[in-house]
Amino acid sequence: MDVGNTNVTVGVFQDASLRATWRVSTDINKRADEYGVLMASLLAHDGIQADDISDAVMGSVVADLDPVFEAACRRYLNVKPLIVGTGARTGLRIVYDSPRDVGVDRVADAVAAIQLYGPPPIIIVDMGTGTVFDAITADGDYLGGAIAPGLGIASEALFQRAAKLYRVELTPPKAAIGRNTVSAIQSGLVYGYVGLVEGIVGRFKEELGPGVKVIGTGGYADLIANETDVIDEVNVDLTLEGLRIIYEMNRG
Repeated sequence: MDVGNTNVTVGVFQDASLRATWRVSTDINKRADEYGVLMASLLAHDGIQADDISDAVMGSVVADLDPVFEAACRRYLNVKPLIVGTGARTGLRIVYDSPRDVGVDRVADAVAAIQLYGPPPIIIVDMGTGTVFDAITADGDYLGGAIAPGLGIASEALFQRAAKLYRVELTPPKAAIGRNTVSAIQSGLVYGYVGLVEGIVGRFKEELGPGVKVIGTGGYADLIANETDVIDEVNVDLTLEGLRIIYEMNRG
């Protein structure tokens, strides 16, 4: 379970194979029973029984929901989840000035990227609530990164603060020069974020040296990756893969 600021992503693995995934809105006001019933229902929909679940691992950036999901797992899945945090083995050396400030989702992304797409250096671009860039050195160390507002946040801020602008579908327009308000907004948002990704990735590559792979993940990864050639691979389940790998490192 990847508990993010906007969505909770739940995945079921059979060994190393990801059988099913679901995404639900993050709601800090929901009780453990509500999340538990929802998870059990999602499992059943895909033909998976709660009794089939042998263990669970959770990465969360919403601390208030940690005990909620732990209680939901205990009651509805009969498992105590491994909550990835300080003290969990990850195999990743973090050389950030304050390692505790690195979110568990960024750690999981880095662990998965090294194992699935290594050897490093690697840049990860996670396009979700925030647009987060992570840099992994040629030695496999987590060096740091950059954080910008996510595409969804930026678009909502624009619509809320500009009275004459309105929500549009976040898809690429036919041309960069918009001939109407809809296409102009789409151009500014989509191509603006393409430019953001290309610019920061370019600067990261200058600092990391040659041979860098760029991995895209997050809800907007496919949208942006389709408009640029700087992203080598897209894996929207990168965080879940990383949590699975960390679980294997800590099992028993």
